[in-house]
Amino acid sequence: MSRLQGVEYYISKGMGRAIMDYKMLADGDKVGVAVSGGKDSLALLRLLLERKAFVPIKYEVIALHIDMGFPKSISAKLEKYFKKLKIEYQIIKSDVLKRTEKTRINCFWCSWNRRKELFIAADKLGCTKIALGHHMDDIIETILLNLFFQGEISSMAPKQELFNGKITIIRPLAYVEEYLIERFAKQSKLGHDSCICPHSLASNRNKVGRIIRDLEKVCPDVKKNIFRSLKRVKKDYLL
Repeated sequence: MSRLQGVEYYISKGMGRAIMDYKMLADGDKVGVAVSGGKDSLALLRLLLERKAFVPIKYEVIALHIDMGFPKSISAKLEKYFKKLKIEYQIIKSDVLKRTEKTRINCFWCSWNRRKELFIAADKLGCTKIALGHHMDDIIETILLNLFFQGEISSMAPKQELFNGKITIIRPLAYVEEYLIERFAKQSKLGHDSCICPHSLASNRNKVGRIIRDLEKVCPDVKKNIFRSLKRVKKDYLL
């Protein structure tokens, strides 16, 4: 029986549904959890660890943090937190920032390079899965980002095999809305950090987030409707 209560219980329940629906975890998995230091990845790490006590399968968890070399690094803070949790962890320091012209640095650049370092580290450590902290709001925003700026209908898959199955990405928070994670972070005093990149506030993702919040004022179910649309594609009405 789960000992989780309140908002933690509802997040864990949503995670459980996503894990079951997409068969994200298997007995004996070694899961590398990408921890940026933000509320989403810290909540994911915490709940994956707590779920180990009552789920019917056994899996390992290792925390992975990619230090991109930006000012005000949080590596020391995270290392202290990982030690407090008494879990295996790796902090990978990248020098890619020093080798890149400032004009080329943006959110896409950061995400791409961080993901590359993450894949390399997970492979060396023998991880069978890489868990990312993307939640329902991230998936919804990505649908609109790709529609508006790329001219395609696509999003983040809750489970995705890459490089012929060599790496499997899982997103256990796919069914969880961001407001629940915010509430959990506050109640649990996770001590999370926000993105320090100067480009983040002007990013297209931030703009799409504002559009969705405006739409919620006239259609409270807009987020759920966009999310559900991925499973309700009417092919007869596509070009």
